[in-house]
Amino acid sequence: MSVSNLRIFLLFSLFTLLIISCERDKNDVIPDITVDFIITASDPEFSDLFNAPGTSALISSAHRHLGLGTAGFDGNGIIVYSTADIGPHGLIFYAYDRTCPHCYVTDSLSVAVDVDGVFIICPKCSTNYAPGSSGLPQSGPGHYYLKNYRTSFSGYSIRVWNRR
Repeated sequence: MSVSNLRIFLLFSLFTLLIISCERDKNDVIPDITVDFIITASDPEFSDLFNAPGTSALISSAHRHLGLGTAGFDGNGIIVYSTADIGPHGLIFYAYDRTCPHCYVTDSLSVAVDVDGVFIICPKCSTNYAPGSSGLPQSGPGHYYLKNYRTSFSGYSIRVWNRR
């Protein structure tokens, strides 16, 4: 491979990487708020989250004792979902804002989604989101992922936060 071909390849690779890394932010339509809280395994309200993979917990302003931003965007709350997958540090958890991104973008509405076993469903637009697939819309009119928050699991607690 010649030097000029190598440069073109490297520039193309860098450009592709930049586009891919920005793609998620472009689809993140729910505004950022401060979120930073911890759920411990000793809290009986959340025991299923630690012991029964595939379950979820709805976190709201009533859980302020856990930390900052438990109310989620516009007070709709946050969903914490436990998967059956095991990562390098134990169970894998996902956290999503409960605000439907489709209703927010199309109608400027802040609609709280519901959890119905396998799916997260918007009661207004009927978009079904998959909690085990980063909040990917599975059916309905929605095309945006649910707003994801970062999670980490220490074996005893789950930390949920965002990048702000």
